[in-house]
Amino acid sequence: MDKNGILIILSGPSGSGKDTVLNELIKDRDDVRVSVSMTTRQKRDDEIDGIHYYFVDREYFEKKIADNKMLEFAEYAKNYYGTPKEPVDEMLSNGKAVILKIEVQGAEKIRMLYPDVISIFLMPPSMRVLEERLRSRNTEDEETINHRLVIAREEMKKAPDYDFVVVNDTIESAVEGIKTIISSERLKVKRNKKFISEVINNV
Repeated sequence: MDKNGILIILSGPSGSGKDTVLNELIKDRDDVRVSVSMTTRQKRDDEIDGIHYYFVDREYFEKKIADNKMLEFAEYAKNYYGTPKEPVDEMLSNGKAVILKIEVQGAEKIRMLYPDVISIFLMPPSMRVLEERLRSRNTEDEETINHRLVIAREEMKKAPDYDFVVVNDTIESAVEGIKTIISSERLKVKRNKKFISEVINNV
């Protein structure tokens, strides 16, 4: 097995469908793992601790920050979100394509730490569709939804900073788009390693 994994950022506004797309993506890709983020926000009824997020209190999260055990973290809509470091390093060492589902603030930090990271921005087809998706959750009040829409507009301005933009018009097309990106980057890594090996052997 190739022990050199690849690190992938997936960002997108709340309601863009990141969780749904990732759930479909990993169904038939044994080489792909999704890093489980940590958050201080309340767990929704359909979420499972340790699967969708590690749900913790603010004190615990801040202890992880102080101990330098977070790859990145950001405060979003009055809650912390972040990526625990140890599980990511372990999956990369096992040759996996590791996807970090993170906010745009965290993405900027990861780019500085890992210059070779591949970044993907998941874009809704329109603001109207995004608003419909947020409202269909039936989990948040009007003030929270409006706040998320304001943040979404600002986040989407960052899309050009990413290596790839995938529009989530349908789940199937978005999943296929991300699969194509992963396969292409895998091939690129293999070609580069082969080239380096040939150069070293011919020295």
